[in-house]
Amino acid sequence: MSQLSKNQVTLFDTSIATNNVGDEIIMDAVNREIYNVFAANRICRVASHDKIGISGLSLIRHSDFGIVGGSNILSSKMNKYKQWKLDLFDVFFIPKNVLLLGVGWRQYQQQTNLYTKTILQRILTTEALHSVRDKYTQQKLADIGIHNVINTGCPTMWTLTKTHCDTIPKTKSDKVVFTLTDYDCDEKADKQLVDILLRNYKEVYFWPQGRLDASYLQRLTDAKIHIVNPNLKSYDFFLENNDCDYIGTRLHGGIRALQKGRRTVIIGIDNRAIEKQKDFNLPVVLRSEIDTIENIINSDLTLDIAIPLEDINRWKNQFSK
Repeated sequence: MSQLSKNQVTLFDTSIATNNVGDEIIMDAVNREIYNVFAANRICRVASHDKIGISGLSLIRHSDFGIVGGSNILSSKMNKYKQWKLDLFDVFFIPKNVLLLGVGWRQYQQQTNLYTKTILQRILTTEALHSVRDKYTQQKLADIGIHNVINTGCPTMWTLTKTHCDTIPKTKSDKVVFTLTDYDCDEKADKQLVDILLRNYKEVYFWPQGRLDASYLQRLTDAKIHIVNPNLKSYDFFLENNDCDYIGTRLHGGIRALQKGRRTVIIGIDNRAIEKQKDFNLPVVLRSEIDTIENIINSDLTLDIAIPLEDINRWKNQFSK
């Protein structure tokens, strides 16, 4: 940042006004990186999933950057899918200083519409490199003329180095914690997953990452399954104090398990997990291949996650200039 730096950054916080605890996992990693990179700066926050308001717009205007932290917050039709609660009024008052950090694109989508192209070209900075979570997102931005973008993966993965992954057990535990996804149900495949886990583990635990995950599980089975309380602190405590595996459809529930050193298989149900598997070799099995899970559970698992450390450091180091 220049000598005329405002010495302030404002973070679009994706964990505010959400019922998905996965957003907290993302922001935990975003906060870690922001506090490291911008240690000498004032760090302010506005909600991304709710209206910004006049005070929030003022914070962004008086910041060097408004940083968007993670989540699949971009889409081809931002006028219809408004996870990021921006409108044309906001865009008029936001300077061209918005910076992406580990951001992703919602689902596989067709051509980006003019409304979205106009908003993103209007607010995304051209003075720094943006960080996105996969090549698909990078390409979607390139398609609308935004090329100052590098693929760093999601910040939740930045600590999953070879040294860390080598500490994760390769063989099956007696316990498993699993997840399901309330907004993307496949009752046949999801019930098959539950039945496989009940057959192969002595103790089975379920963590409801989303608001309706627990009620969805009740529709699938009446088997005795232990429930981990539906908040991040309880999930962390469980992972830190139990020798267990993680298997489930919640991407960031699985990444959290990897962060905590637990043997993990993520069931891929959308572009987020699928693209991370393509780009970084995250341990993902498609839900359409659920028949293979039993064999995978009972085999040795060796992680070979490829973290793009060079590009991660490029994103971090650009601010020291």
